[in-house]
Amino acid sequence: MNKKKFKNILVVLGGTSGERSISLESGQAFIKALKKKGYKVSIFDPQKKNFNLISKKKVDAIFNALHGKDGEDGVAQSYFEYLKIPYTHSGVISSFNAMNKIISKEIFCMNNIKTPKYFSLKKNSFNMQNINKFISRKKIKFPIVSKPSNEGSSLGVEVCKNKKILIKSINKLFKKYDEIVLEEYIGGQEVQVAVINGKALGAIELIPKRLFYDYKAKYTKKAKTKHVMPARLSKKNYNKVLKIAQQTHKVFNCRGVTRSDFKFYKNNFYLLEINTQPGMTSLSLVPEIAYFSGLSFENLVKQILLDASINK
Repeated sequence: MNKKKFKNILVVLGGTSGERSISLESGQAFIKALKKKGYKVSIFDPQKKNFNLISKKKVDAIFNALHGKDGEDGVAQSYFEYLKIPYTHSGVISSFNAMNKIISKEIFCMNNIKTPKYFSLKKNSFNMQNINKFISRKKIKFPIVSKPSNEGSSLGVEVCKNKKILIKSINKLFKKYDEIVLEEYIGGQEVQVAVINGKALGAIELIPKRLFYDYKAKYTKKAKTKHVMPARLSKKNYNKVLKIAQQTHKVFNCRGVTRSDFKFYKNNFYLLEINTQPGMTSLSLVPEIAYFSGLSFENLVKQILLDASINK
């Protein structure tokens, strides 16, 4: 099907992950933009019906507005591929790799993309007595960041200042997750880069009032996170971070839009993660970066849609 012929768009939103509310908000923003651009829009929420109940009738393309588990990790994408309906954003493998922080880190390291020192722990094979061994072997200093291996929106992420807090955090995470990541906390500037259809749009800097850019800092106005666009970097470093984000998008074979999250510390960029389904709420960063680069929200959404395809 010719990409330009998309008329009937199914926005898939909501879902069952911890990021459901953000997905509903992003989805509503997409629906509004698509209608403004003259598309016929219908909606589907996988919390209410199973993915395999998506009807191919009157659906030219799927706009994936899901975030988190089952929406951003290759599960939804595999259903869309099975249904042979063109869909937005990245494909099955790219989504799975980007969502899994351990695989992501391995891909960063293989491609000489700097990332904080880290190690992973599995619930069944981990012995709390060995924690010191792991830390000294990896030469990781406190504070240490603990997080689930496959969640988005900073859910479950904690910055641990000492061993006591770290052990408490590990125990808490293992109640909910089978595998977790521990990484060295990197200070410095928080910089995020949006890439669309393989091209970097710009870099924004975040100055959170909180310890780091966590869930509350991302999604609540009360958190008063300051957004600085463009990021306060020298021209050379600004271009450098755009280049790294573009390279990461390409290495992961991503499609549509991605957002890469960096820390800039002692003249080095450390990539924390790449997001294949970045948020599109009123406080989200990709729309802000796009707007600054002269791309309205409606045109950003249209560009993402025009890249919809299968066999990614």
